[in-house]
Amino acid sequence: MLTREHLEQGLIRRLVSNRPGGARCLTDEELDASIAALLADYCPQCDIWVFAYGSLISNPLFPFDERRPALLHGYHRRFCLWSMTGRGTPERPGLVLGLDRGGRCRGLAYRIPRRAAAEELRLLWRREMVVGSYTPRWVELEAGHRDKVRGIAFIVNRAHPHYAGRLATESIAEIMAAAKGVIGANADYLRDTVAGLAEHGIRDTHLGELHSRVFGSEPARGR
Repeated sequence: MLTREHLEQGLIRRLVSNRPGGARCLTDEELDASIAALLADYCPQCDIWVFAYGSLISNPLFPFDERRPALLHGYHRRFCLWSMTGRGTPERPGLVLGLDRGGRCRGLAYRIPRRAAAEELRLLWRREMVVGSYTPRWVELEAGHRDKVRGIAFIVNRAHPHYAGRLATESIAEIMAAAKGVIGANADYLRDTVAGLAEHGIRDTHLGELHSRVFGSEPARGR
């Protein structure tokens, strides 16, 4: 499982860089520039909300002062990104989640205190932005009792070569059942994500169907 120490040591970038013919990794300077550009018009004293819809729910790896259920309109959760290292190999790629256009997505909103933002966002970018397959973007979230908060979401970069598009459910299940990378099996990623969602009362019909196909049983219901 991915740990905070892995991010601090730049493990993911090293693993991707060592893959023959792997995607180009963003440098620390490029990651810092991406963060700076996103924060350029943001209140310097304000805490920062981050939207979680997949592995950030089951394994956030950053401290937060508050966590709320959140709803994002205009995007949906889908296995639409190829994983050539973490959950697959170039010979047998796996799939990881992205936010793609259309629909809506239930997840969690984490509030990171501004005093910790510099370090925590840098580690978050080392996790999500290694090869630039996501586009970090400010979005409006319905968090808690329909309160509106502005938060950061990682939207799939459709122009990236790792973008897999809209694959059929049966194809996704076959891929995930077989793929395995340096972080672990693709099926474990699915299982942990479904369990993390269920723990917070979030049920995703598409992911539930994938779980049934990959594991031969419906996921356990959360609270």
